[in-house]
Parts: sequence; C-alpha cells; structure tokens
Amino acid sequence: MSPFLEVDDLHVEIPLPYGTLHAVRGVSLTADAGEAVGLVGESGSGKSLTLRALLGLLPQPARITGGRIVLDGVDVTALPARERRRLLTGAMGMVFQDSLTALNPVMRVGEQIAEAPRRKLGMSAARAKARAVELMDRVGIPDPERRYRAYPHELSGGMRQRICIAIALSGQPRLILADEPTTALDVTIQAQVLGVIESLREADGVGLILVSHDLAVVSETCQRVYVMYAGRVVESGPIRDVLGAPRHPYSFALLRSVPDPDVPVHRLLTIPGQPPDLMEEAVECPFAARCLFVADACRQQNPPLVTLPPDRATACLRYQEADRWSDLVADSPVPEEVR
Repeated sequence: MSPFLEVDDLHVEIPLPYGTLHAVRGVSLTADAGEAVGLVGESGSGKSLTLRALLGLLPQPARITGGRIVLDGVDVTALPARERRRLLTGAMGMVFQDSLTALNPVMRVGEQIAEAPRRKLGMSAARAKARAVELMDRVGIPDPERRYRAYPHELSGGMRQRICIAIALSGQPRLILADEPTTALDVTIQAQVLGVIESLREADGVGLILVSHDLAVVSETCQRVYVMYAGRVVESGPIRDVLGAPRHPYSFALLRSVPDPDVPVHRLLTIPGQPPDLMEEAVECPFAARCLFVADACRQQNPPLVTLPPDRATACLRYQEADRWSDLVADSPVPEEVR
C-alpha cells in the first residue's frame, strides 16, 4: 500500500532582489499514519520550509516550483488552492516552534482549541468546548476547565506548547507536523512535551513528522530519519541504522559532534567551513568543501540519492568506505592532565 503522505522531488524557491534562493532542492520523503519520522540537519538546511510547504504555509515570497505532494493517494499539488488547503488542513495538524507567537494573544486558549472542531468538524459550541477541555486534559494541562479561559501570556512555555499540541490534534488529523516543538524549553519540560506527543501518537495512531536539530530527541521519538543538508536529503533510513552506521559524511560528522556519555573522555569532531551558497546551482557535492573524505569525483558532480537495501539511501559517492571513516578520523591522544 502507498504511504499516507508521499513527497516527490519537492523544490521551494525564494525570489530575492539579487537572485533566487534555492531553499529546498528535490526533497523526497514518505510518512504513514501511526509512524514517527524525523527531519534533522543544521539551521538553513531546509527542514522547516519543507514542513511548511507540506501544509501550504510557506512565508511570502517563497513558493513551490516543482515536485508533487501526494496525500492519501491524491496529488494535492494539482488541485485548486482552496481544495488543496481544505484537504491538507483536514488531514494534518501543525505544532510550531515558538508557542507564544503561534497562539493568538487576545484569544483564550480554550477557544483556540475549540475553533477547529467548530469549523472543520461541525460541532456545536458546547460540544467543541467539551472537546477542547478533553484535549487539554489529555496533553497534561492541570485544571483544564479553569485554564480553558486563560490567555497565552498567563501560561508557562511548557503549558503553551501543550496547548499548541491540543490545537494540532483538535481537527482529528492523521498526521502531525512538529517544527522543533521543544527548542525553547528546558530539558525537563522538553522531555514532558515529547512524552505527551509520543503517548498521543500511540493512542490515536496519528503519524508524526518531527523537525529537530537534536539527534537525541529524534532517536528517542522517531522510527525513521531523513538527514538534510543544503536543501536536500543526503541520507535516510531507520533511525537505529543511521545512528549506528551512517552512510554520509555529514551524518557521520553530526553524530561525532555530540558528546557520548558512555565515553567520558573523548574529543568531539567539528565540521569546518560554511554551508554552500543556496543562490547558486549545485555543480558538485554540496558537502565537498567541508568533507573529511572528499575525493576528486565529489567535485565533478552533485551525487544522486542512491537507494541501499533494505531501506536506506545516501547521496555520497564513497558510502562503501563508510565502515573505515572512524579509523580515518581516530581521536588524537587526550592530554594526560585531562585523563
């Protein structure tokens, strides 16, 4: 069976006075109902724009210039704008990064949750309010009847993010899009919010696409992961396989830049240089200038995304040498005074 969501060769461009920014360059991904999928990569890699393109929420003047978005077997990119918006917003919900700006500051939080049940599901005002209170209770808001009448500024950051999750679920979607929903929260609240998302996903069978730059968050939450760099997917596969045996130098460098609690004394790997200029067309591997394993062939073409059995993909010409990468960048000796 086809996945619930299938994105094929998505391109997003931003016209600027001095040229065109190619922000998303041929991204393809899939997500099914009940499945948790992660999008990881550094800032500017195109993660958030990809997510916003799926729901038709691209900021002006960004626009989709190519590719298909197939939702439950329907190619929504070929539909009129109103019909496309109706299908997308009915099937998917969005949890934004900054809960304070995502919520209407002059509208009570309970009314914001009840809006979708009234408008999309046709519930009466009383039934929509009951639905909102129920969702507030499910996401862990204490005393939901009283908090229904609170304004966003009267709640903590963690509570506001729980309200955003309730809003995303209020229209009974089959897929939740979460754009770094825990970035502004401390570690304890972050774990609580992720726990809420995971428990609701499992209970309702709702799919999840989670955008994050935190590999630990993705590893705890997702079953599959797409690694993005310079607007394109450079590696994908089951989360344990990608984290355990990366097949792209960028994924490898990301993993080696994270402290390992099981190895208390070790040297972290840094990624030198800067990302490529997205105003220019890619004529070589986008990661070539920063790659520790670059070869002459890498500077002569932009490697395609190659499928690896059983369920992996990589955009690296030297992926077959990946098992040797750790040896090639073996840690230099740790100073004796640090031991």
